Amino acid sequence: MATFDFSLVHDDLLLVENRLRDVASVDFPVLAGILRQLLQSGGKRLRPALVLLAARFRDYDHGKALAVAAAVEMLHTATLVHDDLIDHSLLRRGNPTLNTTWKSGVVVLVGDYLFGKAAELAAQSKSVDLGELFARTVAIICDGELRSLLDGKRWDTSREEYYRRIYAKTASLFATCSEAGAIVGEAAAEERVALREYGQNLGMAFQIADDILDFVGSERALGKPVGSDLRQGTITLPAICYVERHLDHPLVRRALGGDASDSVLSTLIDLVRASEAINDAYDAARNFSRQAKQNLAALPDLPCRQVMLDLADFVVERKT
Repeated sequence: MATFDFSLVHDDLLLVENRLRDVASVDFPVLAGILRQLLQSGGKRLRPALVLLAARFRDYDHGKALAVAAAVEMLHTATLVHDDLIDHSLLRRGNPTLNTTWKSGVVVLVGDYLFGKAAELAAQSKSVDLGELFARTVAIICDGELRSLLDGKRWDTSREEYYRRIYAKTASLFATCSEAGAIVGEAAAEERVALREYGQNLGMAFQIADDILDFVGSERALGKPVGSDLRQGTITLPAICYVERHLDHPLVRRALGGDASDSVLSTLIDLVRASEAINDAYDAARNFSRQAKQNLAALPDLPCRQVMLDLADFVVERKT
């Protein structure tokens, strides 16, 4: 993602960075240091870019767009803090997580603090629609995390269950970003729907590609061991595709029977990496990418539209 051309909204993204720095400027030095670590870590900023791009289809309030773009990045960061705590992750993209330094109670409260600041920034728009959208999105994300934690570690997980899980985990926020841009730009109702559906399909493609990279990417690029999701018990689309094709494989039968030993998982990771399941998963990601591009068909042919079309291709083909 770091190589994608967001030059159309580059200057606005710099202003979003200023908003994030302001949030980290608190009079409690310890908290300020934690917030700087989280908010100034040089992330992709894909979600705020989506808000800014979607707003450009119509005349829009620049100040509101910046506040909402900063709010979605803060909301995303809060979810990562909680994700890392739930998964006991010590690294994210090769960098230490808060779990390496702080007790779980501190980490939970930092995530909660970020959720609160995201809501505060979103409220600056003075839009009831945006307020409702943010509240609904937080509920969807939390619902998805609970489902994943309580019921997402089964080897008999279906594609439909997986799609529901990644919609809640990832695509719901992508959808909120593009819909929030439409709200800021006061887009027509049909354009708002189209942009929301674009974001949802883009997010689905993005997460499937992410899950594929967990198998085929390099440990250096991923910043974590290959196959980390499966080792932690999270069943993603490449594994589901492998099970669909190899239901009678002895190791698959063992996994379905509850054998999650290191030797079984390590061998299955190698089998999935070398199998046609990777192409199956990429086919699914590309299908969502095509749907995302189709969602933009009725929108004005503006530079922001072309960037969003290109982005739908790039999220699938990226290497990190």
